[in-house]
Amino acid sequence: MAGSAYDYAFKSIDGGDLPLSTFKDKVVLVVNTASKCGLTPQYEGLEKLYADYRDRGLVVLGAPCNQFMGQEPGTEAEIKDFCQTRFSVDFPMTAKVEVKGDGAHPFYKWAEARLGEPAVPVWNFHKILIGRDGQLIRAFGPRTEPLDGEVIRAVEAAL
Repeated sequence: MAGSAYDYAFKSIDGGDLPLSTFKDKVVLVVNTASKCGLTPQYEGLEKLYADYRDRGLVVLGAPCNQFMGQEPGTEAEIKDFCQTRFSVDFPMTAKVEVKGDGAHPFYKWAEARLGEPAVPVWNFHKILIGRDGQLIRAFGPRTEPLDGEVIRAVEAAL
């Protein structure tokens, strides 16, 4: 199993490769997202978090996932359009991925092996924080808002 998050790559929502090594020396918050979820308004908080901290080295990475009640049924183009039109999302996003179970993306399997159960998404908008060194810092449950003090303190400490 890989030594850091930088050993993993996703596909970008635009279809190209998106290696996590692209974000080397940055703090990354990976969030599995969905467009038709009661928590979908968290996109607004994620975008604000990104806008507020990106100049200091934070990257928010959205990872659309359709594993929870089919709440991300669209194509990558539809997801991107929804996020940009409805929430002015400017942070990078991956192509749709699985985040739990046998088909989980290798990054999520690695995160589970490192952090245990807290790293396994139980719903949309689960958050995993990665430090500048590519190591996992911690995970936040779906109901923890992006601008919650707990998230802000962890991001600021990592920056």
